[in-house]
Amino acid sequence: MITIKINGKVQTIEKKVNLLELVKSMGLACEKVVTEHNFRIVAMEEREKIVLEENDNLEIVSFVGGG
Repeated sequence: MITIKINGKVQTIEKKVNLLELVKSMGLACEKVVTEHNFRIVAMEEREKIVLEENDNLEIVSFVGGG
């Protein structure tokens, strides 16, 4: 198990996963979110290459339409 911070909240995940797997496991539409890993914005095509490690810091922002 590893501990990471997602949007300011400490969370524990069972195993090391890549950023794409994490976003999908959260039920988010991958094409509708912006991800930041350790204070660096990650391009959508790079998410699969980033394997999450202990104490990583993530920000995940989704776009919401409205008017």
